[in-house]
Amino acid sequence: MRFSQTLIPTLREDPVDAQVISHRLMLRAGLIRPLGSGIYTWLPLGLRVLRKVEAIVRQEMDAAGAQEVLMPAVQPGELWQESGRWEQYGKELLRFVDRHDRHCCFGPTHEEVISDLVRREIRSYRQLPANFYQIQTKFRDEIRPRFGIMRGREFLMKDAYSFDLDAEGLEVSYQAMFAAYQRIFHRCGLLFRAVEADTGSIGGASSHEFHVLADSGEDVIVSCDQCGYAANLEKAVAGAVAGSPPETMVERQRVATPGKKSIESVAQFLNVPAERMVKSLLVETAAGPVLLLLRGDRELNLVKAAAALQVPQVAIVEPERAAQLAGVAMGSLGPLGSRLPVVADEEVLALHDFVCGANEEGWHWQHLHWGRDLPMPLSADLRNVVAGEPCARCATGRLQRHQGIEVGHVFKLGDKYAQAMGVRVLDSQGLEQTLVMGCYGIGVSRIVAAAIEQHHDQNGICWPLSLAPFQIELVLLNPREDQEVQAGEALYQALLSSGVEVLLDDRDERAGVKFKDADLLGCPWRVLVGGRSFKEGMVEVQPRTGGQAERVPLAGALPTLLRLLGR
Repeated sequence: MRFSQTLIPTLREDPVDAQVISHRLMLRAGLIRPLGSGIYTWLPLGLRVLRKVEAIVRQEMDAAGAQEVLMPAVQPGELWQESGRWEQYGKELLRFVDRHDRHCCFGPTHEEVISDLVRREIRSYRQLPANFYQIQTKFRDEIRPRFGIMRGREFLMKDAYSFDLDAEGLEVSYQAMFAAYQRIFHRCGLLFRAVEADTGSIGGASSHEFHVLADSGEDVIVSCDQCGYAANLEKAVAGAVAGSPPETMVERQRVATPGKKSIESVAQFLNVPAERMVKSLLVETAAGPVLLLLRGDRELNLVKAAAALQVPQVAIVEPERAAQLAGVAMGSLGPLGSRLPVVADEEVLALHDFVCGANEEGWHWQHLHWGRDLPMPLSADLRNVVAGEPCARCATGRLQRHQGIEVGHVFKLGDKYAQAMGVRVLDSQGLEQTLVMGCYGIGVSRIVAAAIEQHHDQNGICWPLSLAPFQIELVLLNPREDQEVQAGEALYQALLSSGVEVLLDDRDERAGVKFKDADLLGCPWRVLVGGRSFKEGMVEVQPRTGGQAERVPLAGALPTLLRLLGR
């Protein structure tokens, strides 16, 4: 491909609205252009990278035995009503009504559609196991689309769905997809980690996320420094640390704390460490308000709280609303004497001689003990783990926190959708059996952005060879010098004939402009034809990262480049 004949609109400056590296570099390198909020047009070079990711995904899915299909992007609302997700999914589901007043949605995922297909077409256990996948544009109406392709509203996704007769079969299908995902991300040149994850709105018994490790990642993942335990923040648990009761138990005491509302201010006022205080948070759910208790130095995890309360979601109540529901300001809430349902974090139950709000403004209780002053409440894991805590899995390791970009997610759905939608087959005894499902998603377009987040320097993108839009950028230093042009054209044609992907920079531009663009675009190898080296019968070959330019005889340039590319 010739630079002069290709739409590669590079930018010298960072766009002001681009917050993360991948967004900035994708705009500057001319890979994408915005059309609307969270919606992008893929330009020629960006599309080449996207298609390479697609090809890797397709090859590995086919090798794992999955069958490719293509399902409609627009889905009938009644299918989602049948599964129970029409209202549950929330405003991210783009709903609309067609000219016949039928409710429809633009699919963010396709569990309902594939379930409908299978219940119509697969009737016998002999047709199992089955796994169907597609690579298709999805739409999720994000409230705050940001970070470019990383969290857009429209994106390209690979979603796959397995169907088995029983849990043992599902485990085999799940592990096959897990292994395929590992191969996909390895081939994409990504440093990644698979972690235990919450199943979210998709549902199911268990799941794993695949995260690309990057400082700019939105997600927090937790891992043990000794064993293989890893989970996302919504699923991660720490090892329990038992508290020791004091030798003498002081009577509880109600103390005035005028104007002290935060954990920090009360702890300082009473000269008590924050870890001996109980923080009371009022949350609202579809079933009503609930008082949640955490240690004073801990943070509530809303996903864990929703799972513990068995509701779709929870929200922390705003201060004014909290005063109406509990009859007291947030900073003075406490479990003693509360009329609200109380659920405590598991760690709170290990506390002795603790402090909490007294349900009266400007007052707190101290020297409280479970069992003596308060009955043991219901408990659950409600909090975010912190770095340095003991591992719950091996007990000897310590937990670490990393930033990650989620690029894949695999679920054991079980019979959630099959039961609701009547996906059944006849077994070997002629009896109807409800199938069990797995669901497997990869953010194809997100992989492009995640790769850039991991592979860049101060000058631009540094593509892994497997994803690069071109393997080689061939730069003509003096496009007005006939001999140099002829030599460059000959090498260009020879590389193309050998199956090498080459971008020929034949523009009538200064060498400095071409070099900056080459660094920005990030092709793994740059070949310079022209200048002093050419007069000596040489060309310069330079890797995008990790090496100096090497002078190679022009006559031997082709075999040298093929060797460097592993041909």
